[in-house]
Formats: sequence, structure tokens, C-alpha cells
Amino acid sequence: MLADNPKARRMLNAAQVERLKAPGKHPVGGGLYLQVTGTSRSWFFRYRHGDRRRDLGLGSHPLITLSAARQAVLESRLHLNAGRDPIEMRRAERLVARKPVIGTFAEIAAIYIDQHRAGWRNPKSAAQWQASLDAYAMPHLGTLAVDAITTDDVMAVVGPIWTTKTETAARVRGRIEAILDFAKVRGMRGGENPARWRGHLDHLLAAKAKVRPVKHHAALPIAKVPAAMKALAKSITPASLAVSFTALTACRIGEVVGARWDEIDQKSAVWTVPPDRTKTRREHLVPLSRQALAVLKEAAKIRRSDLVFPSIVRGRPISLTGTMMALRRAVPSAEGVTVHGLRSTFRDWCGEQGVPRELAEHALAHVVGSATENAYARSKLLERRRGLMARWSDFACGDEKAKAAKKPKGRR
Repeated sequence: MLADNPKARRMLNAAQVERLKAPGKHPVGGGLYLQVTGTSRSWFFRYRHGDRRRDLGLGSHPLITLSAARQAVLESRLHLNAGRDPIEMRRAERLVARKPVIGTFAEIAAIYIDQHRAGWRNPKSAAQWQASLDAYAMPHLGTLAVDAITTDDVMAVVGPIWTTKTETAARVRGRIEAILDFAKVRGMRGGENPARWRGHLDHLLAAKAKVRPVKHHAALPIAKVPAAMKALAKSITPASLAVSFTALTACRIGEVVGARWDEIDQKSAVWTVPPDRTKTRREHLVPLSRQALAVLKEAAKIRRSDLVFPSIVRGRPISLTGTMMALRRAVPSAEGVTVHGLRSTFRDWCGEQGVPRELAEHALAHVVGSATENAYARSKLLERRRGLMARWSDFACGDEKAKAAKKPKGRR
């Protein structure tokens, strides 16, 4: 209750409140006060709770009107009559307001995918995430609050398909882990992530490599490369040219089909693959052999867009399926061989030729060492890689034997 103070009981009207200009705490009536400090004017409610006198701020004047301030005092008195401290009640309300609303796994997954969509290089990634989660995770987790998901729930998703669809199960597990980590950062759950692998699910599930060993892309045998390149050269199509260019540069097929003419400096014989199209997200300089430049010369004859290897659909690159079919036609006897496997063929050739590991790995745009070392090596190794790619292209196109045949015989 308020102290028995005649001034505190005096009820001022709005006009009287406006005339309160002197610095200080002015009673307005019913425990309501107007505090004046310089040009600042604010309301507070003075009351007693137990044996303590307390002041509850109600906001600034004139943003908060006299009638609004008196309404706030009335609400505070209702708390006092119920034995509650108005200040403690306000703190509790603010805590509730700050506490995030716990969403379901389906709701948080949708937010995660939407917020990460722009960062995924492949525009199909969002659809792939959603499709795999819809097929495997949502039936078990979709309606569960993210803070209620346990290890048993995660195991119900990945356990049944771990040995039959290992790659899919591993991918789904990783996506569940990412979404639950996202929820934790947003304050929606605490504790360890029940979908984490290391030190957790690795004790419950067999290692992926042991369940189903990783199948590498089938590589074309080294000895069959010259014949394949000769067969590809007979077909002057974007698909065949793209496969030839892939073989001669040892680049990823995804980088090749997206190649644009403005990335290629034919004068210096260098193709600059921009970071947004490389797996490592780093610019990759590719030295071009004379055979690779010859492929570009053929591609220029059928040029119809800024893309080096365009499809028949305007503005679209040649499809990966198209390149695969071109390679299969060129090497019908090599069962299961893939365009990506040409990189493995190149790496095997490097091994047979005694090419230093560092040089071969940089030619394949693999990350070797730290970022600083890579930045230095990129320019340092360019000319050495140019020599390497020239040797590889001579072998791949059968020019190695032609050069050897032209060499004059030495004296006996």
C-alpha cells in the first residue's frame, strides 16, 4: 500500500500535468508520478510490496498519455491485490516474449532450406534436400518439436535404411544434424545433437565405408585413351568436344560444360575457372595445350552463344548425359566408364610417369596444403603444369609416337 501522503492522493488533470516543469518527482495522484529531468519527462508508479518501496517505470511523456499511465497503474494494483509484485511480473513477461517459439522439425527444416538456398552452388540442392527429408525424415520427425527429438528418433529414420541405402541414409543423417544445429543456434533446443556422427551414432551404426564401399567413377584404361580421343575427334559436336576438352585439361566435367569464352585467354593459353564453378571455391588456372586449343578452334566453328559447349536449348550448356553418351559411343568396349573417370585416368598416367604428387594434385585442382601455400603454388606451378599437360596431351592424342617417329636416328 502507499504511504499516507496528501500529495500522493491529489489527482491532477492533464492541464496541471503539462504545467509541471521543475526538475524532480511530481505526484500526480494514486501513486503515479511524473519525473522531470531537464527536457525529459517520464512516468513511474511508486508502491510498496511487503516491506519494500519500489518504482515501476511506465514510459515517457507525452508518448504515454496521462490516461494510459493511470490505466497501467490500475493493472499494477490488480497484481498487488493478488500478492504479486508488478516489477517481477513485467520481468516474467519479457522472458516469455524473448523465449523463441519451438517449431516442429518440418517447420524448421523449411526455414533452414530457404535461408541456405542462395549459398548452394547447385540450384537443385534445395529440392534434393526437401525430397530426401520428405521421403525419410518427415514421417518420423516432421510433427515433432525440434527440442523433443532424441537419438531414438534419429535412429528410426536412418537405422532401417543404413545397410540397404547407405549413401542416402548418410546424406539424410547429415541433413538432420544440420537442421538441429540450426535450431540450437536459434535457441530452440539445447544439449548435444542426437544426429551427430562422431562420438555418437558411430557407436550405433557401422561405418559407411564398411557397409558399402565407395564406388569410384570408372576410369578409362590408360592404353585406351589415344583410341578414344581419335574416335571423339571424328564427331564435331558440343558433347564430343566437351569430353575431349575434359580429357586434355583433367578438369571436372561440371567446370567444362559451364565454360564461357570470356574465361579463356587463347593468346596466353590459359583458362581461368571462376571460384563459383570450382569444387574448392577457389579460382583455378588451367594451362591449355596445343591440342586443347585445337578443340576450342573446332568449338568456335559451331559457336552459337557465350558458352563454349552449348546445348540446342539457347543459353543452356550441354547436358552431362550428353557428354556421357558421347564418351560411350567413342569407347563402346569400356563398360561403365564415366567422363569424370578421365581424371582418374590422368592421375594414373601421372603415377606411371613419375610426376611429382604435388604437381599432379594441383593439375587436378585438389587442395594441397594451406590456403597461403595454394595461393603461392597456383602461380609457381603454372608453367610446370603447362609442361605436364603438354606431355599428357601428346600421349592422349597419339602425338607422342608421331614425334618419336620423326626423330632422326642417332649414330651407331
